[in-house]
Amino acid sequence: MSVEGRPLEEKELIADAKSGDASAYGRLVRLHQAVALRVAYLVVRDHAEAEDVTQEALVKAYRALGRFRAEAPFRPWLLRIVRNEALNRVRSAGRRERFTLRFAADSVSGGAAPSPETEVMSGEERTRVLAAVDSLPERYRSVISARFLVGLSEAETAGMLGIAPGTVKSRTSRGLTRLRGMLGDRDD
Repeated sequence: MSVEGRPLEEKELIADAKSGDASAYGRLVRLHQAVALRVAYLVVRDHAEAEDVTQEALVKAYRALGRFRAEAPFRPWLLRIVRNEALNRVRSAGRRERFTLRFAADSVSGGAAPSPETEVMSGEERTRVLAAVDSLPERYRSVISARFLVGLSEAETAGMLGIAPGTVKSRTSRGLTRLRGMLGDRDD
C-alpha cells in the first residue's frame, strides 16, 4: 500500500538513515531522485547542471537528516533543499537558460505513459507554453512549475517553497490567469 505514491516504509527508511544506515538513505534517494532532478532543472534550466545540483543537494540533505522532524513530510523538505541549492547555483553563476523541449518531453510520473494533454500538445505548442511559463514572475512561475511540470500536490508545493497552502492556491490561480492571457484562446 502507498500514500501519495510512496511506500508506507518511508518513515522507517528515514529513521534508519538518521541512525546512519547509508543503504536506507540510498533507497530514499531512489524514491525521490527523479522529482528532485525536475525541481533542480526548473531552476537551473540545464540538464547537466541540474544533475550536479541534485547530487549536491542530496549530500546536503543527508548531512542535515538529523535535523529533519520525523512528523514532517519528507519529500517537500528534500525538494526545498534541492530548490535552494539550485537557486544558489543560479545566483553564483549569474545565468539562467531557457526551458528545453527535452525537459518538456520528460514524463512527470517518472516512466508512466504521458497524460492525454501531453500527448495532444504539439512540439510547437509545448514550446509556446513553456516560454509563457518561463516569462511569469518568479512567485507564479515557481508554483505553476511545481504543480504542473513536476506534479507536486498543493501541500508539497507549499512545503518546498516555504509558503502557506493558501498562498499556493492563490498564486496558482493568478499564474494560470496570466498564462491564459499570454496564450490567448486559440481555435486551431
